[in-house]
Amino acid sequence: MKFGVIAIGRNEGQRLKTCLASLSAASAIVYVDSGSTDDSVILASNAGADIVNLDMTRPFTAARARNTGFRRLRQIDKTIEYVQFIDGDCELIASWPKQALAFLDQNPVTAAVTGRRRERFPARSVYNWLCDLEWNTPPGETRSFGGDVMIRAIALDQVSGYREDMIAGEEPELCVRLRGANWKIWRLDAEMTLHDAAMTRFSQWWRRSLRSGYAFGLGSSLHGRAPEYHKVRETRRAWLWGVWLPLAGIVSPIVFGPWGALLWCLYPLQILRLVFKRQGPLADRLKIAFFQTLARFPEGVGEIMCLRDRVFSRKRRLIEYK
Repeated sequence: MKFGVIAIGRNEGQRLKTCLASLSAASAIVYVDSGSTDDSVILASNAGADIVNLDMTRPFTAARARNTGFRRLRQIDKTIEYVQFIDGDCELIASWPKQALAFLDQNPVTAAVTGRRRERFPARSVYNWLCDLEWNTPPGETRSFGGDVMIRAIALDQVSGYREDMIAGEEPELCVRLRGANWKIWRLDAEMTLHDAAMTRFSQWWRRSLRSGYAFGLGSSLHGRAPEYHKVRETRRAWLWGVWLPLAGIVSPIVFGPWGALLWCLYPLQILRLVFKRQGPLADRLKIAFFQTLARFPEGVGEIMCLRDRVFSRKRRLIEYK
């Protein structure tokens, strides 16, 4: 079965070269570049990809890049039924296309399949390691996929593609609309991609978590009502632990004296709760619990930013961490 690939990227350098080299099984490759200042376009041209230079006079979103690539793929070959989206910092596992296409062929109500994305260098930093754990979700029918996915072209057409004004959380939002059109989404127990987060600094991790909070707020504002309640739980969690409790922790000692400071003890108690909730080595559980709890603060900031942008009708540029 034929499939096309749409890769998106900016200034990925060697990562993009590795990505494009892994796509040889595709019948057509479209690379969408979003204003690279390195040799990404030359690398893509040498790899034989059809290149689209995204119009950077308009605010950039990954969603717009993917839609632009999809439209170009349709121009190249209207007969392509399946499309693999991949980020330019990822490498496609050679066995993945055959497994993904076989599943889609046998399950006509499934719009998209995703698999196991792994971090290439999980030991390089605790932040890369946390990303690798984040990607490790159970196989089976699922509610969303990420940037790497094999999807039916007809399903993407039916829901008019990605929502281009979303600066974060565009993939889960697309999945909401796919489910609304009676499509299913599956995660296979199969290796799909190697990803290079290249996240070695705390500031990178903070901005990525902030972007997650922004995505939660944006998603819940669009689809937070029944039956989806999309990202409502995550939004409430970020506001509680990242905004309201810190504010209460500041005000309580003023109102109630030193005893009011005990409110901050909820955070170490939450870490302990998360430690005992997990299995595995204690050191790993402690790291995971600590960063899960700490992430509520940047997520809360992201929620505030999202609310402010919605109230004042602001258009925010992409929140990048590398």
